[in-house]
Amino acid sequence: MGLIFKSKNTVYKPVKDVDLGPTSDEFYLSPNVKAPRLAGFLIKILAWILESRFFGAILVYILKDENLVHRLISSAEINEPPLYVPCHPWEDHKDQEVKSISSESSPPEKVQQALECFSPSPQIIENNTCPSFRRWTIQDYSRAYISGETTPLMVAKRFLDSVNQSSNPSLQMSFFINQNAEDILRQAAESTHRYEKGEPISVLDGVPIAIKDEIDCMPYPTTGGTEWLHRVRPCIDDACCVKHLRSCGAILVGKTNMHELGAGVSGINPHYGTTRNPYDINKISGGSSSGSATVVSAGLCPVALGVDGGGSIRMPAALCGVVGFKPTFGSVSHSGVLPFNWTVGMVGILAGTVEDAFIVYAAISGDVPPNQPTTLSPKLNFPLLKSNNTISNVKMAKYGKWFNDCSDDIKKCCYQALDQLHEHYGWETVDVTIPEIEVMRLAHYVTIGSECNVAIRSDLEKLGTSEIGCDARVALCIYGSFSSKEYLTAQRFRNRHMQFHKCIFEMADVIVTPTTGITAYPIVEQSLEYGDFDYVNAAAMIRYQIAGNFLGLPAVTVPIGYDKLGMPIGLQFIGRAWSEPTLLRIALAVQGLCISSYRKPMVFYDLLSKE
Repeated sequence: MGLIFKSKNTVYKPVKDVDLGPTSDEFYLSPNVKAPRLAGFLIKILAWILESRFFGAILVYILKDENLVHRLISSAEINEPPLYVPCHPWEDHKDQEVKSISSESSPPEKVQQALECFSPSPQIIENNTCPSFRRWTIQDYSRAYISGETTPLMVAKRFLDSVNQSSNPSLQMSFFINQNAEDILRQAAESTHRYEKGEPISVLDGVPIAIKDEIDCMPYPTTGGTEWLHRVRPCIDDACCVKHLRSCGAILVGKTNMHELGAGVSGINPHYGTTRNPYDINKISGGSSSGSATVVSAGLCPVALGVDGGGSIRMPAALCGVVGFKPTFGSVSHSGVLPFNWTVGMVGILAGTVEDAFIVYAAISGDVPPNQPTTLSPKLNFPLLKSNNTISNVKMAKYGKWFNDCSDDIKKCCYQALDQLHEHYGWETVDVTIPEIEVMRLAHYVTIGSECNVAIRSDLEKLGTSEIGCDARVALCIYGSFSSKEYLTAQRFRNRHMQFHKCIFEMADVIVTPTTGITAYPIVEQSLEYGDFDYVNAAAMIRYQIAGNFLGLPAVTVPIGYDKLGMPIGLQFIGRAWSEPTLLRIALAVQGLCISSYRKPMVFYDLLSKE
């Protein structure tokens, strides 16, 4: 793994001396998470202890020591200079079959350019079998509106009725934090009028799209999953990405539920309810973009926006059986997004299909404000997603011991998918070592925790913690414990791991992993009121997510199957910076192989039904 232990300090070899080729299992350090799962009154006690000046400091020190933060981060000796923002110089990878357009094109123009990249059929199914279940797509909505089978106003009314049904006592899905029926119906009526005149703005006109409540969207407050943040930071305008969707005619249907402050992976929110998994309402949906994943999974929207700071799009997408796409850092404007994690977070997309993720990516990409760090090119490369243009000669880097550090059902399902990719397309896996995986996870945790703490600390000093859920209070106590030295060391590791990954991408096109180490686990009843402290399951959920956030790399997860209990499993691909065309074509090929086996969730709403 490139580590040499000397008493308490850890001395890291220079990058050039670390072997990235295949190695024995001894070089992999599995996450060393030591913390009990607490819920109900116990987590309230833990929060109280951590917030006490004396006992809290002792307990935080013990937690950091037991989880190797002191050994691998605090006392690390490392020579690399710090890298504070993971901006990547633009690089045209000369991908096969791409279409280049100007990043200054309007959102409707980009959407039209994206549509021209598709095959005539919106679904590519490689094994020539019809899917037993599929969600309605953006193009399905557009065709239904153009043909007159239904109207955006009719769909909006069905949508509102379905959300009301989802809130009944037998379900309590808690999809949304905020909705405005009058505003939704107004948007739908305007879209219906455009279709009646034969003048839809784009294929997104009249399509319902939900927005995570971390992103500004008028007329709603932006709560970040809290009960207080919108009072100190009022929403006065749409976020840049929301403006782009609105300019395409999309119906923005409300603010989706999320884990409070984005500080957890379960989607359990003591203020707005626990967002339940449509495949099993007694299990978690994942976080923090829990509501966005579930509204897509349950058929309420073909697409939703989320924010991914530590797998917060890809984890819930995998657990809920949908596509999750996080672009390269800096490719989508972060203007109007809560600044919880400004160097690791990215606006991204949750969608029922890869095609729909691509359409919305086209709408929201580019047009990054001058004050936002980016190296965005004056052009965008879109993949040509034609049925006869299946990408070939793909090399997938796989770190075996890391890849296998998941449940047996996930491992079996992912290996079956890799075998299919080799059999159908001739894709190869390349065995590699990704050094210091656990170190990168801890360095990311120090970074995202420090940034979240700085973003809201002044507000908390004025307001106190009485309005914050106990699990978020526990997280904030740990976030506030990181020192400037630890943050600086974490940025040194960011530079170090950027170099490791550049070397890996010289050997392969993408890195392939399971999306999560476990599938959705049961909701503990006691956690509903105070939240849930479960770092063991959280570490298993986030195991494969970190490189995409810490290093600013694009990543996508595609549903590939189910565990023995019928819970969805995702396969993730991490690409080099600006390789979105390759990632999307790979994701579409995987979808084509797996779509015939997709299953309908237990909770599902058909908004285009003729009934």
